[in-house]
Amino acid sequence: MPEVNVEINGRKYRMACEEGQETHLMGLAERFNQHIDAFKGDFGEIGDNRLTVMAGIAVLDELADAERRIAMLKQDVANLTEAGQALALEAEELERKFAKKMNEAARKVESIATAIDETGSANG
Repeated sequence: MPEVNVEINGRKYRMACEEGQETHLMGLAERFNQHIDAFKGDFGEIGDNRLTVMAGIAVLDELADAERRIAMLKQDVANLTEAGQALALEAEELERKFAKKMNEAARKVESIATAIDETGSANG
């Protein structure tokens, strides 16, 4: 199992990860460290444990926000899918009605053509 060295709050940590995930793990560590650095900038030196807990909570807050947005987007997709299905059904119904009207018109035209043929045959 590969290992990478990451730096969090000025300390180096050796961490194991799955094959091919080394760059991803280092990126996550860098992001987490940015949260710690931001809190250090805002609050000064308030202790390693406290900074780590605050950064962890901030990351979980971002995760919870992302999960809420994903849930809203899933609902939007469901609503759009439902609306699309309703439109498809409406289009099918309009097509069915149009076909019925076309058949009725064709029968009338055929009836008129037959009447004209019969009138022409009777006169001829």
